[in-house]
Amino acid sequence: MGVASSVTVPYAAYLRVYEPLAAFPEPERSHWLRYARRESLPGAQDELRRSLADLLPTPPVPVPVHESGDAFVAVVDGVVCVCPWRTRLRGWLALRELAERFPAPVLDAALPPVVRRQAAADHERWAARNPDARPWIRTATWQVPLRWFVLFSDDEREYGKSAPEGRESGGGLLLRYRTPMVQARRRVARGLRTLRDAMDEGPLIDGLVEVGRWLEEFHPRSLVELDYGGLVHMVPEARLAEDHSAADTADGLAALRAGDGARAGAAYERLTERWRTVRDRQFAN
Repeated sequence: MGVASSVTVPYAAYLRVYEPLAAFPEPERSHWLRYARRESLPGAQDELRRSLADLLPTPPVPVPVHESGDAFVAVVDGVVCVCPWRTRLRGWLALRELAERFPAPVLDAALPPVVRRQAAADHERWAARNPDARPWIRTATWQVPLRWFVLFSDDEREYGKSAPEGRESGGGLLLRYRTPMVQARRRVARGLRTLRDAMDEGPLIDGLVEVGRWLEEFHPRSLVELDYGGLVHMVPEARLAEDHSAADTADGLAALRAGDGARAGAAYERLTERWRTVRDRQFAN
């Protein structure tokens, strides 16, 4: 399928898991091995443009009819790892969240109820045949959820102007973090202990628990990536270069462990103010 437009879509960030080929059964393993050998691979912008193009017909197509055969590819210590797009599955999961985010009249105007009901029925039938299915990619719009930063350290931050691996189409500005799965799981566990010792149960703890459970679904030698994606086009380069959100998150957690509430509050304020500025653009004309 061709790319619908060359326009950059600026509002999505991603948390991805790349699994080694050994994690996939045959014949899927052979498919991804052949796929990884391609000279040119599509990128996140290509997937997002294709999805948006499906919303243009009448009635719109909120979920692809067929599952994507594309993936992101990374080589980790000489081992080929892939992150399948699974666009259809992620589309179904996203539809379930829409009712919580938009008023009914707005949602009905964008996606008629009959379209949503059909998509929900399709998902229900598919899920009955694939009860263990889970996405390799999580998407956030107009922000990077603060709990995602818990998985990474500042020295894993990559900022520059070349496309990942130099093989995806559509190079440009890049800000991402990458860490081994074992490190991500360790940081989640330590972060949860710190938060539970310092505060009552709430959305921040619940969200981190849910991310931790998701990570447990994957091969222990996987790679975990936080990619700012199109958000790099929403933030001035000078501010982006100074964005060290993972460092601020680690500083806040360290302060909580030390019982330094003032320092923890200052770190949290830096984070919330930085991302509030980005989220506010969602409602700008």
